[in-house]
Amino acid sequence: MNLSWYKENKISVDDSIGIDEVGRGPLAGPVVAASVWISQTSAIKLSDSDLVVRDSKKMSPFQRKKIVDWMKSQSPKDIKYSIASATVEEIDNLNILNASLLAMERSHNSLDKSTKYILVDGNKAPHIKNADILTIIKGDTQVLSIALASIIAKEYRDNLMQQLSMEYPNYGWKTNVGYGSAKHIEAISKFGITQHHRKTFMPLKKQLDLEKKIKMFFC
Repeated sequence: MNLSWYKENKISVDDSIGIDEVGRGPLAGPVVAASVWISQTSAIKLSDSDLVVRDSKKMSPFQRKKIVDWMKSQSPKDIKYSIASATVEEIDNLNILNASLLAMERSHNSLDKSTKYILVDGNKAPHIKNADILTIIKGDTQVLSIALASIIAKEYRDNLMQQLSMEYPNYGWKTNVGYGSAKHIEAISKFGITQHHRKTFMPLKKQLDLEKKIKMFFC
């Protein structure tokens, strides 16, 4: 990924933070957001390297891990990042959009860095004070810091769901990471709903309604 977006929009890499979230679509697990600041010097080096940086959904786990390992190996003067989440309970209470924005806000607030510009993937922005917030459709395909946020957030969330799969092996979270695969949906009907499921999402809501009707019938 080159740095053309910054040049075209006359925004310094040094004076901006990229934010993205992952996990809006799954039936289980939290929604996770990350905020990333990268120095101009490191951004140029990364852009000129052979490391692949793009929308995390279009990268292999191996490619994402290489980027995360690179980010973790850098000095705080070259790159800073923060990861935060909104819980399943918050998703069900606030709805997935507002929970996603909350996770974004939390990730920014826990980042030890202030910049003039906040660059957010999508068309909705979290509430962040004292900054110019720019929402960018498909920002993770254009803006380096947003792409890095997408990558590290996805790695974090995927690893979390794979850990949870050890406790709940029937739902296929090791591979589907909470998304509504055929195996996952079948397991919901067969084994029921866990504490990590989003109960306001279909087919979870449908399953709960069914269970409620069965309970009422036998009472």
